Amino acid sequence: MQLPWKANRKRDVHGILLIDKPAGLSSNETLQRAKRLFNAKKAGHTGSLDLLATGLLPLCFGEATKLSGFLLDATKRYQTVFRLGVMTATGDAEGAILERREVPIFCGTDIQDVLQKFVGESVQTPPMHSALKHQGQRLYKLAQQGISVERKPRTVTIHELKLLDFGGDRLEIYVSCSKGTYIRTLAEDIGARLGCGAHVSALRRVGVGPFDIKEALDLESLQRLAELGGEALDAKLLATDSALSNTPQVFLSTGTAYYLLKGQPVLVPRAPTQGLVRIYGERKRFLGVGEVIDDGRIAPKRLVKP
Repeated sequence: MQLPWKANRKRDVHGILLIDKPAGLSSNETLQRAKRLFNAKKAGHTGSLDLLATGLLPLCFGEATKLSGFLLDATKRYQTVFRLGVMTATGDAEGAILERREVPIFCGTDIQDVLQKFVGESVQTPPMHSALKHQGQRLYKLAQQGISVERKPRTVTIHELKLLDFGGDRLEIYVSCSKGTYIRTLAEDIGARLGCGAHVSALRRVGVGPFDIKEALDLESLQRLAELGGEALDAKLLATDSALSNTPQVFLSTGTAYYLLKGQPVLVPRAPTQGLVRIYGERKRFLGVGEVIDDGRIAPKRLVKP
């Protein structure tokens, strides 16, 4: 639907929108719907959710797209349900059933002991039914053709695994993990350790970096705001620097900011001694992201336009 307040010309829109992605819609389709509602020139998402998954999908508009990589690298948090005793070809409810096994009677302590074995660093092999590319093609598209290719194992970190509920063949857990962690692979590995196999029957992302699902809008709410006009939509955008709200901040004088914006490392009194920093200029204007280099100066890493 063409909204009456929209002109033919696309708008410059800047900031971060938190969307609650529905099941059955891809991350890119969700992005494109939001982009059309905003009539925005430029937008991107910050890491795909599976088609059947729901939950938090931060969308970056305009200059905020320059910081999308930091959200891609951020810790992700999920609530997920595993179905025990059933193994599928895809590791989730979409795949053909490969095997059924009897589910033993577990107590909570049994399950929690198994979950704790997966906390920390481990190595995962990405599943064929994933969005990774092999020679330009998505792995899941190759898998749909019955093609399997070698995948390079990757190191992932599980920060927290919490048992939320269980009963019969249903196991509900909370997962906090690093980027690149495949929950379906985790389900298969936990199922194997429990001795009965498992697959993901439901998956909801509840957090990405500093953002929480409680702050997110669904697409229906976004559509209603769009009918009120661009200002109503823009009021729901978070500031570009909110993507880095857990990162230390530094403030530069006008002279120091001049050199940093020219690409030169600068010395900032009382700055952190390592890692990334949020950089602000006069009147607390956000300039971008810097990184502390070996000699203690701050070098520009990703700058944004005012």
